Amino acid sequence: MTFVVSQGQLSAVSISPMAASAAYVQLADGVYHEYAHLYRCQPQIRTVVSFLARNIAQLGLHAYRRVSDTDRERLTDHSLPRILAAPGAQLTRYRLIERLVSDIAIYDRAFWVKVRMDSGALLGVIPIPPSRIEIEGDNWLQPEKFVVYGSKGDLELSPDQVVHFHGYDPVDLRHGSSPIDALRSLLAEEFEANRAREQMWRDGGRLSGVLKRPADAPKWEEPSRNRFKEGWRSYTRGGGTPILEDGMEYEQLAIDPAKAQYIEARKLTREEVAAAYHIPLPMVGILDHATFSNIKEQHQQLYQDTLGPWLTMIQEEIGLQLIPDLSDSDDVYVEFNLQEKLRGSFEEQAAQLQTAVGAPWLLRNEARARMNLPALDGGDELITPLNVLVGDQASPTDSAPEAAALPKARGRLMLVKAAGVERPEFGDFEQERDAFAEALSTWTRRQADRLLAQGGAKADGPPDLLEWWDGGSEDRLAELQSLLVEHGYRIAQLGAWGVLDDFNPEASGWDPEVMLPWLLAAAETHAAQHEQAGRDGVQAAQEGPPEDWQDALRNAAGVWVTASVMRAATAGTEARGFGSHDAAGVSGLTKKVWRTGGTNPRPSHRAQDGERVSLDDVFSNGLRWPGDGKGEAKETANCNCRLEYAQE
Repeated sequence: MTFVVSQGQLSAVSISPMAASAAYVQLADGVYHEYAHLYRCQPQIRTVVSFLARNIAQLGLHAYRRVSDTDRERLTDHSLPRILAAPGAQLTRYRLIERLVSDIAIYDRAFWVKVRMDSGALLGVIPIPPSRIEIEGDNWLQPEKFVVYGSKGDLELSPDQVVHFHGYDPVDLRHGSSPIDALRSLLAEEFEANRAREQMWRDGGRLSGVLKRPADAPKWEEPSRNRFKEGWRSYTRGGGTPILEDGMEYEQLAIDPAKAQYIEARKLTREEVAAAYHIPLPMVGILDHATFSNIKEQHQQLYQDTLGPWLTMIQEEIGLQLIPDLSDSDDVYVEFNLQEKLRGSFEEQAAQLQTAVGAPWLLRNEARARMNLPALDGGDELITPLNVLVGDQASPTDSAPEAAALPKARGRLMLVKAAGVERPEFGDFEQERDAFAEALSTWTRRQADRLLAQGGAKADGPPDLLEWWDGGSEDRLAELQSLLVEHGYRIAQLGAWGVLDDFNPEASGWDPEVMLPWLLAAAETHAAQHEQAGRDGVQAAQEGPPEDWQDALRNAAGVWVTASVMRAATAGTEARGFGSHDAAGVSGLTKKVWRTGGTNPRPSHRAQDGERVSLDDVFSNGLRWPGDGKGEAKETANCNCRLEYAQE
C-alpha cells in the first residue's frame, strides 16, 4: 500500500512558535540568535547566501536521457521536467532551487517532501524549512524517520518520502555542519561592534568619558554642583552646550570610531563570510584587487570552481532520491544549463559559430524577428559571400582580418614543428626582453606623440581628448596585441628550450603551437591593462585644472612610456615562466624550484629562493611561475626570478 503525503496534510501542520530542531549561535552572554534570524538581520550572511541562491536558481535545470556514451536526448514530455517546472505549493523552479540553496547555505541541510497522488505517482515536491523538521532514530548512518513539528500536531515521514540534502558532519552522517558555526566568533565581534555603535548614536554621537576637576579647585558648593549636574544631564540627553567650570577637563574613555576601524571591520567580516562559502571577493562587492581585465576570469571561476560543486551535489541528490520514484526513469538525469552562463557575449558566440560553419548562419528574417521587425520577401534565403565559395578562406571574416589576429603576426614568428627539430636562433633572455621593451616603448611613444599632437591642436583649452582616445582604442588594442604575441611567443619558446635542452633535447611530445592560445589570452590581458593605463592618464589630465592641462598631459604621456618598459619586463618574465613550465610538463618533470633573480628582489621573493613544490602546485606567494598573470601586481611587476625543474 502506498503512503500518500498530500499538500493538504502538510498545510494542516501549521508553524509552531519554536521548532525543536532550530539551531542557535551564541553571540554574547545570554544572547542567542537562531540561524534564520542571522540570515534576516546580519547583512554579510544575507549578501553571501542570497548571492549563491540567486546565481544557482537562475540557471536552467534540464532533464536528459542517456542514449549512448556519446549521445543524449533532452526530455520535455516527461514527469521530471514537469515536476521541476511546477513542484507544488505555488512554487516555480526558480523559487524551489533558491530555497534549496539558501537552506543548505544556512543550515547545511535541506528537505523536500514528496507529494503523491492517490495512485502513488509522484506529483511534486515541497521544501520544508530545516528548523521545522527533525531527524529521529538511533542510526547515525542514515535517517530512520523525519518529524515535521507544528502547533496543530506533528507529521511523521519515512525516509522514502523525503529528499534529504545535507553536507558533512564529522560525527553524524545524517547531518551537515553549517558554515555559520565556523563564523561564530567573527559574528559575535560584529554583534558587539554594532551594539557599541548603537549605544553611541543613542547618546547623540557622544563618546563615553569622565570629567576631571583640578585638586586645587575651590570647594564645590551644593548649588553650583547641582546646577552643573543638570546642565551636563541636559547635554547628554541631546540638548544644549556644556560649560566646564574651575578648569575641569573631559577625558574620553571609549574607543574612537576611527581607531576602532569600523569600516575595515565590516569589510573583514564580509571577506571572511565570503571565504567560508568559497566565493571570490569581487563577486560580493569587494573590488580591491578587481580589474577590468580579470573580472571576466573571475566570472568564469565563479561558475566553474565556486558553484560547480554545488551544482554537482544537487544534480546527484536529485538523481539518487527523486528520479527513481518516477516511471520511465531509466538513464534519466538532470543537469544545470551552466553552458549558458559561460558561452560568452553575443558577439563572441556569433564569431565562433561563423568561423565553425564557414559561412553566415542566420537568415535575414530571423535577424529581423530578433529586432521585432516584420519579415521581408526573400528574407528566408541564406546569404553566402562569394569569397567563401571561391577562395581558400575558412570564414567570410577572413577577408578583413583583425589586426591582432594570429595570422598577421605569424609570418614573423619562429615556429618549431614536430619532435627532433633543431633549436631556432634566439638571443639570451636579457637580449630578447630588452628587444621586447624597446619595441613596446617605441610603440607607446608613437601613440603618446599622436596624443600630444592632438592636444596641441587646441591651445586655448583642453579638447575632448577622451572621445578621441576612445575612438582609436580598438585599433590600438589590435596593434598592441599583435606586438605582445610576437615577442611573448619568442620568449616563451626561449624558456621552453632552456628546459628541453637539459631534459628532452629531441623535444619529444612538444609542439610550441600549443602555447599560442595561452599567449594570445595573456597578450589580450596585458594590452587591455596598458591601454587602460594610458586612458587613465588622459582622463586625469583632462579633469585637472584647466590652466595646467598641457603640462599634465605631457607628464601623463611620459609616465605611460616609462610604464611600457616595466610592462615588457613583466610580460617577458611571465612568458618565459609559462614556456618553461609547458616544456617541463611534456618532459615528465614533477618538481619546480623558485630561483630569485635581479639586483634588488622583493623580500618575499628573496625569502622563497630555493622553494620547491610539485609542478602543478603554486608557490607560497600564490604564483605558478615568476610573472604569473593570476598574481597581484606587487608580486609580478618587473620580476626577474626564474624556475628550475627536476623529476623528483
